[in-house]
Amino acid sequence: MENEQHPYSEARSTELGKVEIAPEVLQIIGGLAALQVNGVAGTSGGVVSDITQFLGRKNPRQGIKVELEDEVRITVSIIVSYGYHIPDVGREVQEQVKHAVESMTGLQVSEVTVRVVEVRFGGEEPAADEQEASQRVK
Repeated sequence: MENEQHPYSEARSTELGKVEIAPEVLQIIGGLAALQVNGVAGTSGGVVSDITQFLGRKNPRQGIKVELEDEVRITVSIIVSYGYHIPDVGREVQEQVKHAVESMTGLQVSEVTVRVVEVRFGGEEPAADEQEASQRVK
């Protein structure tokens, strides 16, 4: 989370108190939603072949930036698999991230920006620094 002034985003106040959601939760939700889109090989942190590997070895917040000010803005940096139509993949990521965050948190997402940072061939191995990061997290 880039913005340290808002360590939590208040989603709802009730007679019992407040329900607060950490920005890191929004990053995780956004990352997981992006990975469910066909054509997304991973977020900017590395290649993910399936959701189990993603949760077990990678930081689910990697490649996801959340801005909480007057509005919720999310930037997702993705790696697209070769052969997919990039504009369609980007549009689907926007829709899935917005829907997942809004339905799980009740917060209104005003903007989802998708940055395509790489195109990856199916058999391509992650870069050496990505492999090292993966091994450190295990």
